[in-house]
Amino acid sequence: MDSQQLKAFLAVAHHRSFSLAAEQLFLTQPAVSKRIHQLEQQLNSPLFDRHNRSISLTESGQRLLPKARDILELMNDTQVQISNLTHSVEGTLSMATSHHIGLHRIPPFLKSFVRQYPAAQLDIRFLGSEDAYQAVEQRQVELALTTLDKRQPDKITAIPLWQDDMVCVCAPGHPLAQQQVTLASLAENAVILPEPDTITYRVVDAAFREAGLTLETRMPTNYLETIKMMVGVGLGWSVLPSSMVDEQLSVLPWPGVPMTRSLGVIHLTNRTLSNAASALISLLSNNNPDA
Repeated sequence: MDSQQLKAFLAVAHHRSFSLAAEQLFLTQPAVSKRIHQLEQQLNSPLFDRHNRSISLTESGQRLLPKARDILELMNDTQVQISNLTHSVEGTLSMATSHHIGLHRIPPFLKSFVRQYPAAQLDIRFLGSEDAYQAVEQRQVELALTTLDKRQPDKITAIPLWQDDMVCVCAPGHPLAQQQVTLASLAENAVILPEPDTITYRVVDAAFREAGLTLETRMPTNYLETIKMMVGVGLGWSVLPSSMVDEQLSVLPWPGVPMTRSLGVIHLTNRTLSNAASALISLLSNNNPDA
């Protein structure tokens, strides 16, 4: 039993598919099948039941699943702990960020990080808030810069970095710009918001649900710059960070509780962070890219 076999097992168990597991691991499907077959031979037990178009875990596979996660996590943490003894900042730092943070918040910090630690490499993925939390929990990334969830899971450590005041906006020529705005009048007009699995969407949607109203969502996208463009041409209203407001947008008096969102960095509480991750967190926490 080795780490590559266990990684293949976890990938197949997660996707319930050998082909999708192969894509995730950047392997061929026969290579994944071979690793699973070798693992089953070593354990002298089948791990998956193969059906016509699907697979499922056997009882042995279900027993192995949490153990495989624990083994790989222990191996990874041990490797990081030993590597950290050199106090050098090197290796690959896998991280996730939202597009907005990636464009408007962290470029100077990343520039400073690359300059100070040339032996470290950054592997950056752009994910929405819900996907970022899942990626951290599943150890697909070491860190994520995202909108912080007020319902913070115990296993996640969150470090607040920035606060965004959120404002309700529409195009200057939109009918809403010419009337007294209420939640009911907003509900009657199309709204352009991020995907429903984002924290921003949940905050806005909750305000209307509490009032017994339903949002008329249109063309959801997680790119705030795209939302700003669509609102600016009159396709609907939205809620955006106040820092994005310019002459293309009119700010509407929000008829509910003032909205803010906290942006920050998250990581698994019990995961040993690499020197590279700690160095980036230090830069971000000082709020000074030149520190």
